[in-house]
Amino acid sequence: MIDLRSDTVTKPSDAMRHAMANAEVGDDVFGEDPTVNRLQERAAEVFEKEAALFVPTGSMGNEIAVKLHTRPGQEIVTEERGHILNYELGAAAIISGVTIRPVKSGDGSGHLTWAEIEPALHIDQPYYIAPTGLICLENTHNFAGGSVMTAEHCADICNKAHKIGLPIHMDGSRIFNAAVALNTSVAELTRNCDSVMFTLSKGLGAPAGSILLGSKDFIREARVWRKRLGGGMRQIGILAAAGLIALEEGPKRLHKDHANAKRLAEGLAEIPGIKIDVEKVATNIVIFDISETGKTSTEIVETLRKNGILAIGFGRLIRMVTHLDVSETDIEKVLKIFPTI
Repeated sequence: MIDLRSDTVTKPSDAMRHAMANAEVGDDVFGEDPTVNRLQERAAEVFEKEAALFVPTGSMGNEIAVKLHTRPGQEIVTEERGHILNYELGAAAIISGVTIRPVKSGDGSGHLTWAEIEPALHIDQPYYIAPTGLICLENTHNFAGGSVMTAEHCADICNKAHKIGLPIHMDGSRIFNAAVALNTSVAELTRNCDSVMFTLSKGLGAPAGSILLGSKDFIREARVWRKRLGGGMRQIGILAAAGLIALEEGPKRLHKDHANAKRLAEGLAEIPGIKIDVEKVATNIVIFDISETGKTSTEIVETLRKNGILAIGFGRLIRMVTHLDVSETDIEKVLKIFPTI
């Protein structure tokens, strides 16, 4: 099967499996796993943050950040297609007692401007209006097709938010994809954010795990909440060993995924009934409209599956994601089969 459902489906490399088998481990709940500690220290260095914490999933990392930045009864602001709002099962309400105020990005990029954020903020409002406690950004933006936010754009929002006392959390699940696409560093893209989460198990290729970054005090409290949420994982150096390889080696090959995604988009654009703006495909996510084909996304996805191709459909759209287990040859196979269905 050519699996284009997500970059979460990648298999660990032989080097990762070897490192996992030989990992030096200890009890991480006691802070005694040396491999986890090396991963956290290295991640903090790469992002130029004070500290980092290994968490089992990106969703847990995001939700710990929301919890630490807010108080119950507050609101957080995010783009209307953001992961924290749509794909974390209402965890912000359940865990942190906050509501989410979604805001639509006017240009469709998924990246809000300050002019779009500011009207949604509740600062110094009457007591019966829930105050804003946090702004959440996402880079790359998943369901805006892997679009990227520049360092200047992020810094502008952060600086203006900080002036009125609001923290910024960056859901940087695929931040390394953004850095490669923009030819800059992840540290530059997130320099002004109060906290950042990135995922080791997507394009970077690790079998599991994400990293939450912030100040030393923030991460100290985040460790408490990780344990409280069931994330005390003991001898987790086995996974951290793969995470270290993902962190060091994964970013070096992301440009290949981007090239494959661009080729896929270009080929799909030539098929009658499919609508896609090829110029907006900047990273490894390809989302296209199939409404003019006369078929539903469910029908097309099922037919693709029968032909050895896995994708995800939602509404009139289909999403395909390239990753390290998808080759140039695989892309050409997809483009050969797709017109026949």
